[in-house]
Amino acid sequence: MEGQGCFGNFVQRCKPYIAMISLQFGYAGMNIITKVSLNRGMSHYVLVVYRHAFATAVIAPFALILERKMRPKITLPIFMQIFVLGLLGPVIDQNFYYAGLKFTSPTFSCAMSNMLPAMTFVMAVLCRMETLDMKRLRCQAKVVGTIVTVAGAMLMTIYKGHVINFVWSEHMHHPRSYAPTEVSDKDWVKGSILLIIATFAWASFFIVQAVTLKRYSAQLSLTALVCFIGTLQSIVVTFVMEHKPSAWTIGWDMNLLAAAYAGIVSSSISYYVQGLVMQKRGPVFVTAFSPLMMIIVAIMGSFILAENIYVGGVLGAILIVVGLYSVLWGKYKEYKEKEAIESIPEAVKGGGEKGRMATVMEDIEANDFEMPKGEANNKETVPVVAIGVPIQQPTMIAVKAPKA
Repeated sequence: MEGQGCFGNFVQRCKPYIAMISLQFGYAGMNIITKVSLNRGMSHYVLVVYRHAFATAVIAPFALILERKMRPKITLPIFMQIFVLGLLGPVIDQNFYYAGLKFTSPTFSCAMSNMLPAMTFVMAVLCRMETLDMKRLRCQAKVVGTIVTVAGAMLMTIYKGHVINFVWSEHMHHPRSYAPTEVSDKDWVKGSILLIIATFAWASFFIVQAVTLKRYSAQLSLTALVCFIGTLQSIVVTFVMEHKPSAWTIGWDMNLLAAAYAGIVSSSISYYVQGLVMQKRGPVFVTAFSPLMMIIVAIMGSFILAENIYVGGVLGAILIVVGLYSVLWGKYKEYKEKEAIESIPEAVKGGGEKGRMATVMEDIEANDFEMPKGEANNKETVPVVAIGVPIQQPTMIAVKAPKA
């Protein structure tokens, strides 16, 4: 029984990691298929519309059936948050990302997307969702990692360098529609700027989603509503930007596969899974697995698309990954401290109708306690836990006075 309990706890702890790693494989496939579709001439505005139409059609039935009894009421503030989510994710992020992908390459786009955790961390600090105390090592690691990540992204944008040739790339034949087109340095910089804007919008999406989930906890319904609102908004944008009716044409080809795959895997499933993980680990943890997607896309892109990988891209990607995992290390330390603090009340909690058995200070952190003001500054910090033990009250005996 103890073995089964330990195994069950291990599986529970691994679930967020397995979910996020699986999503990276899904995102990697989306990048490759979408790049092929864009090379074949499909409009990225139309692709966004079809993508979220597929996502809405897939996720809405599950939301209607599984959450019919637990769906919160939609108030005006919640609707406005959902409207903003649809604008940030489906409209701004996806259109700018696809445009940047068209001007660059899948591996480069994924590498630029690794700025997402750093951007999310900065925005979470500004929104007071993350605490920042520069006296602590974990906070220093998150700040330094953010700076290094931004430096890597700037290096990838400014410096291109020579092409890195792989052994297998010279001996593989690729269809013309799959092969990458030559991109000028001007278009490369333009694509980099578009990808940075898309990453900023995606980070904003995570922050708003974390806030919305606190007031609207039905994840499936929220995902369906965001995809539906995003579809309507994308239709309006496409009518403004695309004036050719032929742009809406889609057949049984790679364009249909790109829209269906992106809608089902990268929108409906990913929004739902990210929401579940975010409620337990927060937005920074959710965005910390993007380097895995870059590695997968680099391998698949060199095989399928004969993609060119440049020295500047590799150097910038290394800086981004180093900075990213510096942020992740700081976030992991913070999570362990929070977990230790939450376990303290359970160890000292006892009887007493009004909870007088134990009072634990809420503002302390495990392994990182502050000394009282009267102590010397150079002394070691000592954990301080205030425990109030109930005093046994004497038994009250009622004595009847004799009658006069």
